[in-house]
Amino acid sequence: MATTTSRLEQELAIEQARVDSVYAHLQHATRSARSIADEGAARYTSDRDRYVREEDGTALFERDAFAFQAARRLAVLDAEHEGLVFGRLDLTDREVRYIGRIGVRDLDLEPLVIDWRARAAEPFYRATPAEPMDVVRRRVLRCRNDIVVGIEDDLLNAEAVPDDMAIIGEGALMAALSRARGHRMRDIVATIQAEQDEAIRAPHAGVTVIAGGPGTGKTVVGLHRAAYLLYSNRRRFENGGVLVVGPSPVFMNYIERVLPSLGEDTVTLRSLGQLASDVLTVQASRVDESRAAVAKGSLRMLPVLRRLATSLGEVPESGLLLTVKGEPLRLTGAELERIRQQVLSRQPYNTGRLPAEDAVVAALWAKAPEDLDVRDRDEFDDLARSSSTFRQLVSGWWPPVSAPAALRRLGDPSVMERVAGADLVGDDRAAVLESYAQDGWSVADIALLDELVHLLGAPPEEQEVDVFIDGGDESELVTIGDRLTDSREVDTDEPHSTYAHVLVDEAQDITPLQWRMLRRRGPQASWTIVGDPAQSSWPDVEESRRALDSLIGTSPSRTYRLSTNYRSPAEVFDLASAYIVKSFPTADLPSAVRHTGVEPALRETSDEGFPVSLERELRDLLREVEGTVAAIVPPSRVGEVRAVVAAIPALAEDERLIVLPALEAKGLEHDGVLVVDPDAIVAESPGGERVLYVALTRATQRLVTLDVGGTGAWRP
Repeated sequence: MATTTSRLEQELAIEQARVDSVYAHLQHATRSARSIADEGAARYTSDRDRYVREEDGTALFERDAFAFQAARRLAVLDAEHEGLVFGRLDLTDREVRYIGRIGVRDLDLEPLVIDWRARAAEPFYRATPAEPMDVVRRRVLRCRNDIVVGIEDDLLNAEAVPDDMAIIGEGALMAALSRARGHRMRDIVATIQAEQDEAIRAPHAGVTVIAGGPGTGKTVVGLHRAAYLLYSNRRRFENGGVLVVGPSPVFMNYIERVLPSLGEDTVTLRSLGQLASDVLTVQASRVDESRAAVAKGSLRMLPVLRRLATSLGEVPESGLLLTVKGEPLRLTGAELERIRQQVLSRQPYNTGRLPAEDAVVAALWAKAPEDLDVRDRDEFDDLARSSSTFRQLVSGWWPPVSAPAALRRLGDPSVMERVAGADLVGDDRAAVLESYAQDGWSVADIALLDELVHLLGAPPEEQEVDVFIDGGDESELVTIGDRLTDSREVDTDEPHSTYAHVLVDEAQDITPLQWRMLRRRGPQASWTIVGDPAQSSWPDVEESRRALDSLIGTSPSRTYRLSTNYRSPAEVFDLASAYIVKSFPTADLPSAVRHTGVEPALRETSDEGFPVSLERELRDLLREVEGTVAAIVPPSRVGEVRAVVAAIPALAEDERLIVLPALEAKGLEHDGVLVVDPDAIVAESPGGERVLYVALTRATQRLVTLDVGGTGAWRP
């Protein structure tokens, strides 16, 4: 035992010396970048408040270039990395390669650490005992900041092991999987497996689909792929932008530190409720009741929205009677409506007002008698447009309307009756109508609003922007470099922000209308689509598949299936898989590689005893696991469960505990999970059984279910 401990200490000391050397060179690089930034700032300053001489333009450009490039490098060097150096490869030719989150070189430009995305690092993820790729030993270093606290080795080529080579630990992957979870997703850069690495390094063109059952690492593989694309095609994807889309703000908060930990902080993260913030001033996190959510997400809403867009404004039944130079000229209501439809067939509503005015004036001119006392058509136009009658008509007939104002009209029963037609009927129509009685917007509404922005166009600006500097305290010219907070190349003719690559997580939940919203952000983009149909909350799986097929079209595409469940213990996944195959026989069931020896606990309670049972189960879970605990509940019980937790100090003050509606549990994982009232989760969720399947597969250590009012019908 003493010999083993001594050898471990020796190996830790060897690795610590290497890590110390890396950090010393990193500090040198940081000082160098900071001096470059200072030099750039000193290259040009001005005492002129209002203008700059033309001959100083070159100096300004040089200053901005120095400052911008130095700032970018400093941002990478100053980032707080969880274990900058995490891997080592010992090769058959005695070469040693260290793998890290960013590349670091010594003063002679020799690599001290190889960036994990570089081709030279591929054997760290791809090598196996069957195909060692010249690797003898793969070592994972577990660091706490800059201190090496653990080592795990994989021996890949036993025949090539030198006599002095130590093999430490029982395998890095299993050690990492057993660690307690926190409230933020960790990267897996030190433990990427071969099939995951293949998906990460897939070609960028076209559409890459990452599929697999629960716990296979689809989300984190997708995020590592985004980091890899930025590394391997920096100019293309940093200039064009990378967009990562997830289902909810809770999910986005969970994953937000993964990419920065890999040295990438230029990626845009948006939940579906935030996605249209480029064209709207509203966001959403509220989820509609099941029937309303399904109706709003369906393509059946498109003709409803088109009719809504063409019904704006009021066409007076009496039409327009205008007197020009004493001559009465009339357009009937039918003629005005015909003009409206002709204009709207060519352009969006909000940009159609001026063409509509032109068409009305032209129609009046066509009816004017030949002896009308005007010099020419221009004088007639001026007289007609300046008339108060004309202005009053246009204001009521074609008022500027924003997308939120237009959609809010669906809450008016009379408007709904006019525009719903045969596309939205019965209980669906009633559910959508009722949803607009609530304050604020829902996540499903954001896609409808985005569609209306597309149909209506942006309303005219109410104020002009003053582009001149207004004196004041500015002592230096504001330059492009000072304003460069986004290095992407932006198409100013396109109202929506567009990106060169779009990563969509939990893609099985994207509604057909949300796919349309996504496509507007990536009309020329390459795509990474991450999902599992068996976990879909969208009831029509076939409709989702058709939407995805439409997105792919004729683009080059490839699918990678992840086959190993690293999250769920086998005891937990056996229960979940037995449940889902009853309703979804074709579910992709990965192999669970871990065993805890603890079977899921299936509990029951009465309605009266629910608060006491809830408290007991949560206390037990918090005591049994080191990491986070989640109570996953149906929408109807969220308030009740949160009230019980808030009333018990031991629960309310424990930061490891979170209460989640079932739909918000997507993509998350917790050491302990209590699934409350599973039958109600099925009844209240659009995806029914598939949403409960998600809840049952969130636990990494312990799973408890709590049926209310007797044995649940869900039990396999």
